Amino acid sequence: MTRTVIITGAGSGIGAATARRFAEDGWNVVLNGRTKEKLQNVAKDLPEMQRHIVSGDVSSREDAEKLVEETVATFGGLTCLVNNAGIARGGAPGELSHGDFEDIMRTNVGGVFNCVTAALPHLEKADGSSVVNTSSVSGEGGDWTMFGYNASKGAVSNMTRAMALDLAPDIRVNAVAPTMTETAMSEGIREDDALMKRFKDRIPMGRGAQPEEVADVIAFLASSDARFVNGVVLPVDGGLMASNGQPNFSA
Repeated sequence: MTRTVIITGAGSGIGAATARRFAEDGWNVVLNGRTKEKLQNVAKDLPEMQRHIVSGDVSSREDAEKLVEETVATFGGLTCLVNNAGIARGGAPGELSHGDFEDIMRTNVGGVFNCVTAALPHLEKADGSSVVNTSSVSGEGGDWTMFGYNASKGAVSNMTRAMALDLAPDIRVNAVAPTMTETAMSEGIREDDALMKRFKDRIPMGRGAQPEEVADVIAFLASSDARFVNGVVLPVDGGLMASNGQPNFSA
């Protein structure tokens, strides 16, 4: 069976790692992102007959519709949608600008809505179809000075659960919730040794995630091995969320 996946935010980080993982598993992979050059750099490592690039901004309804239409025209159908595109901007209430808040919500929440709405008629025709969203541990609990990002990822997590109810049994919908992952988005954190130490001290595994470790979980959720997994927001966090937040008295 030929399987086709769309991966948004595929130009770097988790999205790029996910594209490589799906290609290794024999999927046709459609890479989407705002910057065509980044997508081309990822695509060059994928088998030519299994890859296709559609650049665009998923916060645009028209771009999301074009993405799905071109995918179906190229590969004849769609089996899985990975909503990975996202942006992060810091700021507490009263500090985060209206413009930044609107950009975060348009991309992180509106992008999921636009892509799912466009993809739904084609996912309904496929056997074993699914949607996998990239949420965050920041969607399962709050962070200091990340008010807008927390709001957006909380929305993604609950959209995942609601869609899982509405689209079952034909389409499964799940999400991953990574902790700090070593990507371009976390570069500022990783360049601050003191801040990285605080992350490592807080995560029981003692480090952040690698993009490939998140990609492996996304691939699992899209696979037949997860055929009875639906409505799950799965932490990929090295045990971070296993804690209730109280101090480590053994340290």
